[in-house]
Amino acid sequence: MNTFTAYYNFHFGSLNCVAFGSTCEAHNVHSWPTFVLYHNKEEVKRFPGDVTKDMQTLSDFIEEALETIKPGSRSKPGPTLPAPGDKQSKDFQAPAPPPKAAAGAPAPPAEKLSTQEKKPTVVEEDMKAKTPSKPLQATQVKKPTKPTSTPNPLGKSRSFTAETFQRQVTMTQDAWFIKFYAPWCGHCQAMAPNWIQLAKDMKGRLNIGEVNCEVETRLCKDVHLRGYPTILFFRGGERVEYEGLRGLGDFITYANKAIDTGNGVKDIDAVEFKELEEKEEVIFVYFYDHATTSEDFAALERLTLSLIGHARLVKTNSALLAERYKITTWPRLIVSRDGRPTYYTALAPQDMRDFRKVLGWMQSVWLPIVPELTASNSREIMDGKLVVLGILSRERADEFIIAKKEIKSAAIEWMDREIAEFQRERQELRDAKQLRLEEAEDRGDQRGVRNAKQIRINMDRTDHKPVGFAWVDGVFWDRWIRTTYGIEVAKDGEKVIINDEDQRRYWDTTISGNFIMASRTSILETLKNVARSSPTIQPKSTISSFEKFFFDIRSTFSNHPILSIIGIIVAVLGSLWIMRRRRRGGRGYFRLDEKDGLLGGGMNGKVD
Repeated sequence: MNTFTAYYNFHFGSLNCVAFGSTCEAHNVHSWPTFVLYHNKEEVKRFPGDVTKDMQTLSDFIEEALETIKPGSRSKPGPTLPAPGDKQSKDFQAPAPPPKAAAGAPAPPAEKLSTQEKKPTVVEEDMKAKTPSKPLQATQVKKPTKPTSTPNPLGKSRSFTAETFQRQVTMTQDAWFIKFYAPWCGHCQAMAPNWIQLAKDMKGRLNIGEVNCEVETRLCKDVHLRGYPTILFFRGGERVEYEGLRGLGDFITYANKAIDTGNGVKDIDAVEFKELEEKEEVIFVYFYDHATTSEDFAALERLTLSLIGHARLVKTNSALLAERYKITTWPRLIVSRDGRPTYYTALAPQDMRDFRKVLGWMQSVWLPIVPELTASNSREIMDGKLVVLGILSRERADEFIIAKKEIKSAAIEWMDREIAEFQRERQELRDAKQLRLEEAEDRGDQRGVRNAKQIRINMDRTDHKPVGFAWVDGVFWDRWIRTTYGIEVAKDGEKVIINDEDQRRYWDTTISGNFIMASRTSILETLKNVARSSPTIQPKSTISSFEKFFFDIRSTFSNHPILSIIGIIVAVLGSLWIMRRRRRGGRGYFRLDEKDGLLGGGMNGKVD
């Protein structure tokens, strides 16, 4: 009983609310630091967090608790506290460093040292308990051992059966790039030479394989293929579908990025990040500290497969990068697009480990600010938004560079305007709420005060169509651009159109009737007149008049569900009315050869 802990049965502990947010929420801890005294698993007293600014108040809090446990054991007014920076105080003297032994002098025996050791006093134990322990270091994920054999030693595509596939692909940590095909498939036959060459180029670097779905029908059914060919990348029992083009260069680019992810998420510093910014347009950055847990790192590693071919993912504990992006809580995930950060909002620590939630956010921001429109990303870029599309040509290098720069400048300025408008609208709603609250308080209306406090700031912008920016190679996609928008880059030069894919319409002229040019001013002036709920510039259609008629009917009913229900009811009532009239006329069936039939009677359509 000669120790502080044993005498008072009083213990000190700490809990990291970043790593264990759910536990802190369960104990109603919403600000940090918060001091809570528990006895027999029940809360006795809670102390506000600002005591860290006043050590005397914290000491009085502890002294009061100790006096309650052992009345009369604590002297008034309590221990003398050290000044900031002191290493000892009146009640605690730091142990003197052991004297240095003279050169050549024999070391004292271990028995003698043990007898000279001073037993700790109650005060010393008290100070030890109060001394914070060394922060726990982040526990990194133990990565699976890499395969010892050389991948793809022969430079050939390996043909799999169901048995060899399970043994060599799904049950190992090896990386495999595999195509699923059918011999009769024309696209598969056209792709075959590029696949053979890919296997040669990836010799000693990446395993390449293939599965004949005419033979291995069960295996292909288990994979849930949607068509032929389907190309999948496997690693460690997980997979991701390749959705890019099927050229040899496209395969090699993807394979190289897949190989890079085999080493896990790279840890970088500020210098390495600066070098990476010069090569990558989109970079996801995961900020961690000493409290980041192994579960956090494991969730991070799961994301690498889905990001292959889209964006780069790195992690860092750099103080310089944390200061640059104003990171104050860890772990934190951001995306940097051309140096402009967008932050993933995690309301609780488990939100950082929610694979689907994090990946969904990544997919919404993994495109560059002005991406190139290709066959693989066209739906992602064009659907659900207005898109400022620059139709450019690589053949005119100088104009191409200038046009891309102008479009990017317009995109950045528009994004800044959107952010400023959003913040302004939110502030107006907050001011309106505060005004109602103050008016109710001035009137002494308690019900009005409660109602004003319950008003939620709802930033519903569903009627506000988002705007995206992209560019397309007008020479490579010449036929599609000419038939859809009536533009020939070789003859007309670089042009810009604003496309609304959902409504099958587009704008190619400014408010003055001139063509939209690849310049910041021309784009922004036109965009503000088009992005309204009622555009002031007349759009053009990307489909024919006949197609547009049926499209407008479908859009009307899909956008107005009540109108759709009324239309169905009218159709049902009309059908019932027609059937009743036929029964009254004594006609049980509708015959094609009768006078009122679709063919009107006689064989040649004549009626007597």
